[in-house]
Amino acid sequence: MLEVKDLHVSIHGKTILDGLSLAVKPGEVAAIMGPNGSGKSTLSYVIAGKPGYEVTSGEVLLDGENLLDLPADERARKGVFLAFQYPIEIPGVATMTFLKASLNAQRRGRGEADLTTPEFMRRVREASQRLKVDQEMLRRPLNVGFSGGEKKRIEILQMTLLNPRFAVLDETDSGLDIDALRIVSEGVNALRDPTRGFLVITHYQRLLDHIKPDVVHVMAKGRIVASGGPELALELEKNGYRDYAVEAA
Repeated sequence: MLEVKDLHVSIHGKTILDGLSLAVKPGEVAAIMGPNGSGKSTLSYVIAGKPGYEVTSGEVLLDGENLLDLPADERARKGVFLAFQYPIEIPGVATMTFLKASLNAQRRGRGEADLTTPEFMRRVREASQRLKVDQEMLRRPLNVGFSGGEKKRIEILQMTLLNPRFAVLDETDSGLDIDALRIVSEGVNALRDPTRGFLVITHYQRLLDHIKPDVVHVMAKGRIVASGGPELALELEKNGYRDYAVEAA
């Protein structure tokens, strides 16, 4: 599914990713953990196509196609989704308007017809009920005045509607209380299937108690320095990253 091969990325002349290689299989949930500044968010932005990052070498392949050759909107149409650590606010754009425009733009890019209003409303209603998103939130401008938990629920609602092939969750547990964490995790788990992959970036075991990873990778100084099963996350929770930071030096 997703293959990152010897990826080197810099910003403003500073190397952030330094020969990173990673593979995520179909149906797999891969978690990345690592200290601040190790390049985790940079990896998520490069996969999604955020401008401003200079890829000096390497590849990011989705089903064999190099995503680095495609603009961000084309990557989205190919099925790439990024849930941000800090979702942005868009004043003046109602959440429902944003959701409908996003979904239909994706469909048009794939040669599909726009959804009818009744069908769109049905899909939103079903997904929003599962994620505890009330109708008042959907009428408000996107993320404006939302709590951290509300913003993350709206992002998972977007993901549910867009039905991506590969989703990157960049510290989606940031700012969530226990109830919001459970609701968001249930939304993610509902989308797990043998054809979809997830890359979950987090600092904390608590998210992985709800979203069970198949594999855990440790990232330090711009590359993967260790990989293992879910027990590796427990080790990191207990001992921290010190040993791996030394290994990356």
